[in-house]
Amino acid sequence: MEADFDVAVIGGGPAGSTAASYLASAGLRVAVFESELFPRPHVGESLVPATTPVLTEIGVMNDIDNAGFPKKYGAAWTSAETRDLPRNGFTGLDHSWAAEVMFVERDQPEVDRDYTYHVDRAKFDLILLKHAESRGADVFSGARVLRADFDSDPKLVTLHCRLGPRSVDFTTRMVVDASGRHTVLGRQLKLKVPDPVFNQYAIHTWFEGLDRTKMAVNTGTEDYIHVHFLPIEDSWVWQIPIDDTITSVGVVTQKERFAAAKDDREKFFWDFVSSRPDLREGLQEAKRLREFKTEGDYSYAMKQICGDRFVMVGDAARFVDPIFSSGVSVALNSARLAAKDIIAANKAGDFSRPRFAAFETKLRRAARNWYEFISIYYRLNVLFTAFVQDPRYRLDVLKMLQGDFYDEDEPKALTAMREMVQEVESNPDHLWHPYLGTIRAMNPPSF
Repeated sequence: MEADFDVAVIGGGPAGSTAASYLASAGLRVAVFESELFPRPHVGESLVPATTPVLTEIGVMNDIDNAGFPKKYGAAWTSAETRDLPRNGFTGLDHSWAAEVMFVERDQPEVDRDYTYHVDRAKFDLILLKHAESRGADVFSGARVLRADFDSDPKLVTLHCRLGPRSVDFTTRMVVDASGRHTVLGRQLKLKVPDPVFNQYAIHTWFEGLDRTKMAVNTGTEDYIHVHFLPIEDSWVWQIPIDDTITSVGVVTQKERFAAAKDDREKFFWDFVSSRPDLREGLQEAKRLREFKTEGDYSYAMKQICGDRFVMVGDAARFVDPIFSSGVSVALNSARLAAKDIIAANKAGDFSRPRFAAFETKLRRAARNWYEFISIYYRLNVLFTAFVQDPRYRLDVLKMLQGDFYDEDEPKALTAMREMVQEVESNPDHLWHPYLGTIRAMNPPSF
């Protein structure tokens, strides 16, 4: 029996459309099944430089350059903390806990510019999906994949879909799950596991007319992505320029705190923002453009991310707290890695799990490093501030912030940060022991 498609992609977001562009360009018959109608709003609006090589390679970079998105030259962190910090041998550390980086400080392989972009995801995702279609992928919008049947035929997968009021089946030789936090295959195959540490929750909206200079660390950094530490444990605020006048703002904290707020989204948002009076004042002078929206189910892993005739990419494979804007980068780079193995599998006529071993190994290694970096950040904020400001470690930290996580070596700064956290945790008399957060730095699950 001839399959309808060589590869079926579940989800038309950045991971799915990128995979489809690679695969269709290689001559495979590709279908993308997207449950929503684009354009549609989405969080994850700030890119890191590791997205640039992928966008260039699939041939969509000119469209992104011409879309009018604001350029992102760096990132900044601010804090309400004013205590003098014990320097503990670090240089450049000051009492404000503030930090900033510029991407131009470090050359990154395959990156031809010193900036990336902040993006309106409704517009950005539509550009990527249309590009995949232009490369030859068939795009089915408003098509929800209900179930993937791997058992009826040893060589084919049957997708049971809902297209409007109709139920329709399609057959394919290979499935790419790029369904984001819907995690279609993860749920169906019972592979999804809640993260044992992170249980974060976000509430966000857009503001018009926010004076970004009020929260900038230094002059000229107002259009960086800003992460504002809150004087509430394990809590922070993102500030992302969408265009010249519109700014995305979101509060991230432990989910249990929102449950205590009894679902009053507006009160919850302003209660947390008010812990930083400077931020509250700026936002109250601006105009809110959208209703508050929430994001849960924030962190999880999969027992396996590939198998016979399937792979998972992007958020469908793994999701960790988004504090360093990793979402789109992981989506694009995991799609790039998976597509390489799928193209090779297609040439060999073999879509069994061993064909995707290189993809799985590389993605899990990158996810493990990323996970630990974020864990350490939460466990000891001051350590991140110290490392990013110290010239001994700054470029290595910047490498991680650029999303450059896919080589074989663990970043040296990550090794040093882990050792420092262990030292602080084991010594109650350590100068930094009082600054430890409640989220403990640890390795991710082995699966």
